[in-house]
This record gives sequence, C-alpha cells and structure tokens, in this order.
Amino acid sequence: MTATAPPSGPSPSASALRRPLAAAGLLAALTGLVFGLLLAVAGPASAHAALTGSDPQDGAVVAAAPQTVTLTFSEQVAMGEGSIRVLDPAGKRADTEEAPRDLHSGSTVKYGVSLHTGLPDGTYTVAWQAVSADSHPVSGAFTFSIGAPSETTVALPDDEAGGGLVGTLYGIARYAAYAGFIVLVGGAAFVLACWQRGAGARPLQRLVVRGWMTLTAATLVMLLLRSPYTGSGKLGDAFDLDGLKAVLDTKPGAALVSRLLLLGASALFIAVLFGAYAKREDEREKKDLTFGLAIGGTVVAAGIAGTWALAEHASTGIQPGIAMPVDVLHLLAVAAWLGGLAALLTALYRTPDITAAAVRRFSRIAFGSVLVLTATGIYQSWRQVGSWSALTGTGYGQLLLVKVGLVAVLVGVAGISRRWTARLAAGGGAQAPTASGTPGTDAAAGSDTEAAAPEDPARAAQLARQQAAVATVERKRIRDADPDRSGLRRSVLAEVGVAVALLAVTTILTSTEPGRTEEEAARSTPPAAAPVADSPVTLTLPFDTGGKNGAGTVRMDLDPGHTGANVVHLWIDGIDGKAMDVPEVKLAFTLKSKDIGPLPALPVRLTEGHWTSTGVQIPIAGDWNVAVTVRTSDIDQTTVDKNVKIG
Repeated sequence: MTATAPPSGPSPSASALRRPLAAAGLLAALTGLVFGLLLAVAGPASAHAALTGSDPQDGAVVAAAPQTVTLTFSEQVAMGEGSIRVLDPAGKRADTEEAPRDLHSGSTVKYGVSLHTGLPDGTYTVAWQAVSADSHPVSGAFTFSIGAPSETTVALPDDEAGGGLVGTLYGIARYAAYAGFIVLVGGAAFVLACWQRGAGARPLQRLVVRGWMTLTAATLVMLLLRSPYTGSGKLGDAFDLDGLKAVLDTKPGAALVSRLLLLGASALFIAVLFGAYAKREDEREKKDLTFGLAIGGTVVAAGIAGTWALAEHASTGIQPGIAMPVDVLHLLAVAAWLGGLAALLTALYRTPDITAAAVRRFSRIAFGSVLVLTATGIYQSWRQVGSWSALTGTGYGQLLLVKVGLVAVLVGVAGISRRWTARLAAGGGAQAPTASGTPGTDAAAGSDTEAAAPEDPARAAQLARQQAAVATVERKRIRDADPDRSGLRRSVLAEVGVAVALLAVTTILTSTEPGRTEEEAARSTPPAAAPVADSPVTLTLPFDTGGKNGAGTVRMDLDPGHTGANVVHLWIDGIDGKAMDVPEVKLAFTLKSKDIGPLPALPVRLTEGHWTSTGVQIPIAGDWNVAVTVRTSDIDQTTVDKNVKIG
C-alpha cells in the first residue's frame, strides 16, 4: 500500500514526515545512478528470437537456383514441419516439404530446407514461423529471385505470428493468469501476515478463491490455445489432441502443466486457511499452524511464479541462472503488494472490523515489496533493454518507461494512503466489536429484543434475521461515518486502479520483443537488396595495352544500376576521341566483401567502338569492383578496373 516506512507514532511531526521524503529522494537518486551504470556497461544479448541472416538474402537475385534455403537466428528456436516454406511465383511449394534441417554450427543457430531441382527463373517467397526460447511465436517472410525478378501471386503475410482472434484470447488469458496469481498470493499473504482474523471474513475468502479460480481457468485456456497460438492460428485447433500432445512436449507446455499441479496444492492450502485455521481458537496451536501455512504457502507461491520464469524472458538471454530467481522474487513482491492492496480494499469496503494495526502491518510489507521490486526491476530492465537508445527508441523501452511512470504514480498515491493510515492509527482504528461480533450499542439493542422474543421458533428465527440485518446496517453506518477510514478507502481504491493499469502494461511487456534483442537484430541483419530508384552507373576507364594504337578510353553505362538485371553499354574511344574498333572486350563484376565473383559478362559488338550486354545480373547491393579487359591485337590486351557502388 505504501512506499515509505509506516509511522512510528500517532501524530508524526513535520521533521518526521520530512525524513521519509528525504529517504525516498535518496532512494530515487541511487536507483537512477545504478540504472544508468547498468545501461552503460550492458553487453549484447537476446530474448525474443530474431532472424539475423538468410541464404539467399532478402531481395537477392541469383544466377542459378540454390539447392537449399537457410535461415539464421539470434537464439535457439523450435521448428516443426512447415515452419519454413518456399513458394514459387505461382504460389506452389518449391521446397521438398520436409521438416527444416538443423544446421547449427557452434553458437550459430541455423535451419534450412531443400529445394526441388530445375526451378524456373522468377521471384520466390520464403515464409517462416518458429517459437523462440522465451515461448513467444515469431514469423516473417522475404523474397529472392532466380535469373531475374518476376511478378508473383504470393502476398506476404501482414499478420504476425500469435495474432488474430487466437492471439487476442491468449493475451486475455495471460492477463487473467497474472491477475489471478496476484490476488491469490497477495490475498492469502494479507490474511496470514496482516489480519489473521480475516480468515473468517467471507469477502476475503471469496476474493482469494476467485483468484484461484481465475488463475486455474486462465491456465487451462492457455494450454488449449497454445497449439493454434504458435501454429495455425485457427481457434478450432484448440481441441486437436495431436496439437495438445505436441504442446506437452515443449517447455511452455510443461510449465503450464506444472502450474496446474501446483494449483491443486494451493487448493488444499486455501481449504486449510479458511477452514481449520479460521476456526482454531487456541493461540499456541494457531501460531504453529500459521508458521506451517506460511512456509507451505511460500513454497507453492514460489513454484507457481517459477512456471513463468521457466518458460518466458527470464529463461533465455544472458544470465538465466540469475534472471530466473530474480523473476520469481519480482512476481512474489508484485503479488504481496498489489494482491495485498486488493485484499485491503475488500476489507475496508466489505468488513466493519479491520484494525489499524492490520493496516500498519500491511504498510510495512508493502514498503519491503517496493524495495524488492526496485532492485529486481533495475536488473530486469538492464537485462532486457541494455542501452539508453533501446530505452527510448524501441517499443519495449517505451513501454518500460510507461511502467516506471505508473509505478511512480502508484507510490505517490501510496504516500497519501500512508497519511490516512497515520490518522486512522491516531484515532484508535475501527470500533472494536463485542463478542457477538457487533458494536456494543447493537449488542444492547439485541439483548432487549431477545428478552421480548416469543417462544415460537419460527418467529424467533425471523426476529434473529431482522436483528442481523439491522446490525449489518448499523455497522455499515458506523464504518462509513469514520472520515479517516473513508479517506483510506478512497486512496486505496485509487491505488488499485493504477495497479490494474500497471498489470496491463506488464502483461504487454512480457509478449513484446525486448529492446536489447530488437537492436541486436537490426545490427545483425544486412540491409535488404530491394530495388531502388533508377540510377544508372557511369564509368570512364583509360587503358593502354602497350601495342600500336593501344591507348584509349572505355566509357561504360550500367542501366538501371541496381540489383537484378542490368544492361551494359561500352564505348571505346581512341586518344583522338574518335570511336576505336577493337577485336574483343570482356567484363567481370566482383563483390570482395561478400566473396562473390568474379561474375563474367561478354558484351557483343553493335557498331564500331560500341559494345553492349543485356541481362547482367547484380545479385546484391554493395561496393562492386568492375573490371574491363580490352584486347587491341592478337597479343596486346590489358585489364582496367574501378570500384563502384551498385544498388
């Protein structure tokens, strides 16, 4: 509830109020300093898988059909039959339709598919889909051409993997799972650590049970939707037994099944908490049972939190051995804070007798949770973002800034709640109920009613119900008449509203490609060799074969001067500037940076001093070396060359 230490006395002085503010300012400054240092020393890492290369490259034009198409990824991915499809210009499969072959070499993650032999010239589309090591589906598509680009009937997919109706439903289930976990764990922790008498309060019982039901239902939905979410995208495939069996063999599937088993254990915990524990009267026995429930509940809660850490961002990238327990601590701290807020709000609105002492105890727990969240959040931010540019220039980083802003707002509202807590404590808290469970005035009224009650059992039962209703109304009137309690309810309600928005942003973050990976993929992926605007390349190369009349100049035009098919025109001029007839001219193109070439071209003579060659293929963009060989006699020839940027 609060982000500062609880008050030590009933009426804190101005200096006492300034001390927490100063401590909060110091904590914020240290947080910023540590955050900056972590970002400054960040090294490369991955979380979502990204395509970092392919052979052929996107937009490349190759002279002959390749035997295989290979894809290289930034991290380990899971692939199945049909994960890589190569389609010809008519939309038919050009690959052999076998499962992709694992072509790993050292730390390089590479998969490939074989192509049919004798493929005709034209533009081919490569569509791929995989599941990254953090359980999220990734997909993409690109084109390459054999011989020369052509029209194609294949439309590149606009939707990303995990989208559509199935993706929406899966996202809702993810959000519901987080919300259910927070309410389940935080509500139970609030009862055990802050207000043990709340174990007998029906509103709190219903809150925790509904949290358990929400988490269980969401987990089942995610398990059923997992196959279409990472595969076909069709809702009807949710009940495909073969797909479900395949999901159970994956890490995310095993995590979901483990969560269901742990939810079975948590059901037993809830039954004891709201059954035997709520009815236990002996203080020593209750203390022993409290200790046992606390230990068992912590183990089960950590296990459920571990099912997220096992299958998502924490399980891949750098330092997974540290990141996974940190992620578990982060989730438990979120549940203790936000779930406890939900329980406190329920108690303030639905129960008349929660004490100021219980509110103060939750204040201390919330303060500790904020400290844990700060430490674990800084580490997670460094791990997933890695640089200031990724923090401001990627979708993940921008969402993270929104999350930090919401946390700041939440802590600010918590400061207001803290002041109401201090006033509630100074005023003595809620009115203490009598042994009958109603305030003293109601008990007196009830005794008079009981003395005048008739002997008719039916009439006595009716009067008892009326008495209970009157007592409930009176308790609500007393509760609502307390301005300190009403102020605390309003501030806690505001905290819960901000917490709901914070939970939504956090859920989106877990399915967003981390900024560190996005920047790494951008650095690793070479620019596509897509056609650009026409920009003919013009060269002038002087030559001298050393023989009689062997000196002159070659003028060359390469049109349109980009990747794909080009037309070359050569003009040979003598030293007098007139057209010079020569027996032979040859061309060769070499891209040394990619170890491509030399790619020969044989111009044909059109007229005196004018040679041309059509269909000269430039497969990818780059700084090409253009070599022209001129022969002026049977024994006199020379080769001149020049580097030029093409594409």
